[in-house]
Amino acid sequence: MSKQGTIIVVDDNKGVLSAVKLLLKNHFEHIVTLPSPITLPAALREENAQVVLLDMNFSSGLNTGNEGLYWLHEIKKIQPSLPVVLFTAYADIDLAVRGIKEGATDFIVKPWNNARLIETLLSACRNSSKNKKRAEVPKTVSSMYWGESNAMKQLRTLIEKVAQTDANILITGENGTGKEMLAREIHALSARYRRDMITVDMGAITESLFESELFGHKKGSFTDAHADRAGKFEAAHEGTLFLDEIGNLPYHLQSKLLTAIQSRSVVRVGSNEPIPVNIRLICATNCDLEEMVAKGKFREDLLYRINTIHIEIPPLRERKEDIIPLAERFIDRFCKQYDKGTILLSTGAQEKLRTHPWYGNIRELEHAVEKAVIINEDGILSEEHFHFPRKAAAPATETSVSTLEEMELQMIQKAIEKCNGNLSAVAAQLGITRQTLYNKMKKFGL
Repeated sequence: MSKQGTIIVVDDNKGVLSAVKLLLKNHFEHIVTLPSPITLPAALREENAQVVLLDMNFSSGLNTGNEGLYWLHEIKKIQPSLPVVLFTAYADIDLAVRGIKEGATDFIVKPWNNARLIETLLSACRNSSKNKKRAEVPKTVSSMYWGESNAMKQLRTLIEKVAQTDANILITGENGTGKEMLAREIHALSARYRRDMITVDMGAITESLFESELFGHKKGSFTDAHADRAGKFEAAHEGTLFLDEIGNLPYHLQSKLLTAIQSRSVVRVGSNEPIPVNIRLICATNCDLEEMVAKGKFREDLLYRINTIHIEIPPLRERKEDIIPLAERFIDRFCKQYDKGTILLSTGAQEKLRTHPWYGNIRELEHAVEKAVIINEDGILSEEHFHFPRKAAAPATETSVSTLEEMELQMIQKAIEKCNGNLSAVAAQLGITRQTLYNKMKKFGL
């Protein structure tokens, strides 16, 4: 008899999990056991499950059996056609029957009969296989690579807990660490995943258009307002609003943002009518906002409002065990993109990548790998395929600058450090536009 694919078993009794896993190992290819339902939404999106065996009661439960019904509803929100078999004590059979009326496929009473348990689960899989296309399930393949480092494992655990809430989240970390990607992962794991995540680069919005871009405008409210237009807050209604580079928002505009966040409503330019908005707010910055508050450059009340949950992404140089796996993922992607066949990393190249400080973090690694793949001709990436400007690895001295490119990189790095990552201030100091600064940072992998 061929095995079924994947089953997810959720029960807070480790003995039950072990016994069920042993019982089902000959009937399912993959058995995922969860001691708590908190991580269940993430597991549903990561695993292509054929059935869920869900306990009705947990040690942290609401009322007897009600938590099981709650998680049944959550499963059905994520994957409406996924069969759910309820695990229940004899005293809770009435609740199990209610669960079937509310979408469960069947129920098993504890202590269970082995043959009955196996047959019930296999039957649930067979009955659902006819509808296995599951077109109604917008399951997304995560592009987030969590890695093997302890820091990222701890971060993933935290994300899986907070994603299910509507708490405001502040993501901090150096340039290139993947703050926007993490925001998208949080959105994908949230109950709002069916809606859009709207991204706004706060540093790129001109001050004159700030209110129009975020809050919208009415026709005729200013010269180019030829029609009514919804702002980013309205576009993110029932979804997620991601405000990137929040530290670059000028101080005098911060109060207007705070008002919208506090009231959960916006007023379009040229109107007096507030429009309610239901958003999940995620902000990101590479700035030290607490230091900016101390210097009077960022409103303390705004920081408190956006900082319900603070998530710090560690720099790549502090998670060296993730460098080679990340590089290999980029190699695979760019080999397909540029039709290069299979390309491998030599031992020397791996060592060079591990020892490089990666001040541009994952973005710098991605650009380095892309360039190496493009110029490669023999299927092996060696040390010579990876060229790093000397100033990216150590503070520069005037005598060590040998090219205009290296001098330019040095100036940008020093300006970023001096301005504490405030890109508007960096651009002003260098005498260039923000867009030119962005282009140069992308060029150097910063």
